[in-house]
Amino acid sequence: MIELSNKELKKLAAKIKKLGMKAGFQQIGIAGIQLAEDEKRLQEWLARKRHGEMSYMGHHNKKRAHPEKLVPDTLRVISARMNYWSRESKNAQEVLDDQSMAYISRYAVGRDYHKVMRQRLKMLALATEKLIAGFGYRVFVDSAPVLEKALARNSGLGWIGKHTNLIHKNAGSWFFLGELFVNVPLPVDEKVSNHCGTCRACLEICPTKAIIAPYELDARRCISYLTIELKGPIPEPLRKPIGNRIFGCDDCQLVCPWNKFAQSSPEHDFKPRHKFDSSSLISLFSWTETQWSKRTEGSAIRRAGYEGWLRNIAVALGNAPTDSQIEAALVSRVNHSSVLVREHVHWALEQKTA
Repeated sequence: MIELSNKELKKLAAKIKKLGMKAGFQQIGIAGIQLAEDEKRLQEWLARKRHGEMSYMGHHNKKRAHPEKLVPDTLRVISARMNYWSRESKNAQEVLDDQSMAYISRYAVGRDYHKVMRQRLKMLALATEKLIAGFGYRVFVDSAPVLEKALARNSGLGWIGKHTNLIHKNAGSWFFLGELFVNVPLPVDEKVSNHCGTCRACLEICPTKAIIAPYELDARRCISYLTIELKGPIPEPLRKPIGNRIFGCDDCQLVCPWNKFAQSSPEHDFKPRHKFDSSSLISLFSWTETQWSKRTEGSAIRRAGYEGWLRNIAVALGNAPTDSQIEAALVSRVNHSSVLVREHVHWALEQKTA
């Protein structure tokens, strides 16, 4: 057991935060491990089946809400945030307004953030290890049952907005989160107050009305879920509202007034790759599986799979204005080997004759 005085722990926490900034994070916070209210909300959300086919959300819930059960001897959680919005990306609203173009959520246009965040958190942990004997830790970046937004909120990194994303008053919401579970009783940071007020912009802008009430998200209607996590057919009533969004959705962030304070990421890894921020639907739909595999190497887009990629683009082409090139692109896939792809291509072609 690590025994340090309160003064020594306070100094250690300050050093860890400086090391975090040196590692490339924009902010480091420290939280305790009590998540009783969040555990209750999670159970209610699951009971209402709002997680859809994400069965993993129902697994290991005791560990998800009790960090010390996930990693024995955990006493604190160090939360880190890293900006990912890049000023080099094509203007998001311009892409959404041009239905011949493909919209990919801005978190996915660069390198897979899991790799970047994990590397930097490991760097922070190794630097901290040199400061204190017996330092135990484990790194998490979407890699285990962790209530990361709740822990980040408890560590003072922001508040959870009505769209259920974390918001920082001086940085908006365009950032990634990662955690270090540690065995040191560091002083915890204070939560920040909620500043959503009476704003309902995110609820009103959501294309599929997935934000069913303030702070309540039905993932089954969320475009991010439909285009990434869902592996089967996209429900027909939700295809039109998807528009040209082929991987994820940022509407609730784009409309959030706090994102006027968003800061561009200095990370080269988060800059757009392969024109993922500004490609036409037709060009992406033409990729072979080999091309797709090569161009999505090291990208979060891999999670959708090639079939999901074609399914999503077929829907977007169905929503695009009719022209001969779009129809030709759809016809080229009408006999695709995948039943899933064929069904969505046929739906898209039906929209051209409706």
